Amino acid sequence: MRKVNLVFGTVYGNAQFVAQTVQEQLVATGREANLMTPETLSGFVPPEDELLLIVTSTTGQGDIPDDLNLWFETLRGDAPYLPKLEYGVIALGDSSYETFCNAGVRFDELFTELGATRIGELLKIDACETMEPEVDAKEWLSEWTKLIASNPID
Repeated sequence: MRKVNLVFGTVYGNAQFVAQTVQEQLVATGREANLMTPETLSGFVPPEDELLLIVTSTTGQGDIPDDLNLWFETLRGDAPYLPKLEYGVIALGDSSYETFCNAGVRFDELFTELGATRIGELLKIDACETMEPEVDAKEWLSEWTKLIASNPID
C-alpha cells in the first residue's frame, strides 16, 4: 500500500485536528500515514509513488492559512510536473463567505495544473453546518480509501 502524506494548514487548529483524526483512521486500516507539520514542508515535493492528502482551512478573503501559504507559493513557482501524483483535498470553511473553502479549491487547481490527479471529490466542510468537521472527514475518508484501494498501483 502506498503511503499517504498528510499536509495541513490551520488558523485555529480545526484543520490540524481533522488531519490528526484522518491520520489515526488511516493507520488503523493498516496504511502508513505521515502527518507533516507546516514547519517540515520547506523543499517538500510530494513523491509521485505516494499519495497526498491536503487538509486546509480558509482564512481572510479566501486565503490559504499563513502556515501553509509559503509551501503553496513555492510549489506554484518551482514544482515539477507531477503527472503520476494522486491526491485528495479536505477543505474547511464557512459558507456565509463568498470564498467558501477557497484555500482547498486553490490547492486542487494547483495540483491539477501540475498534472496530478485528484482521487474522489474535493470535500468541503461547512462550519455553519457542522461542529465536528472530523466526523465528515472520516465519512469521506472511508470512500476515499476505497477509491485508492481499487487503484491497481496500490
